[in-house]
Amino acid sequence: MYQTNRIVTGHNAEGKAVILYADRGKNVTEIQSWPGLFVTELWVTDEMPIDNDGDADRSLRPMRHDPTESGTIFRLVEIPPESRTSFDPDGIFSELGSNNKPSEEDSAKHPTMHKTDSIDYLVVLTGKMSMVMEEGEIEVSQGDCIVQRGTNHAWKNTSDEPCVLAAILIDAQPAP
Repeated sequence: MYQTNRIVTGHNAEGKAVILYADRGKNVTEIQSWPGLFVTELWVTDEMPIDNDGDADRSLRPMRHDPTESGTIFRLVEIPPESRTSFDPDGIFSELGSNNKPSEEDSAKHPTMHKTDSIDYLVVLTGKMSMVMEEGEIEVSQGDCIVQRGTNHAWKNTSDEPCVLAAILIDAQPAP
């Protein structure tokens, strides 16, 4: 499993900037319906504008695939090679707490084809895989940046290594 150093800043009682958390990210979920798929929640907000007060660890909440209304999510997603394991798409989306499950028509393209009511900014940290769209697909690899604007998509890892994405999801109006 890919690990990173998570550093979260805040303010002490005197209003001085401090390091609140320096750890590996405490909220890591392995999705049992796709062994090797890990989601690490680094930070979550539920309001806009964001309240930067307090010292509670906002990453510590139950898994939820999509941000709440006016919310954001900062997470790592490790997607295993599809050749090394089988997966249950319905189980994956249930474990992720997602309401955006693939339709029969969508899953014909890839079993995990889905959309979110968010704009997602993603950076490939390690590995490579394909982003499958309703029309076409593109290979992404380390260093590539993706702006995923509520489109129907799937991640297909046909390589021999896991692919790790840093993802920032921001609530958005549903796309057509």
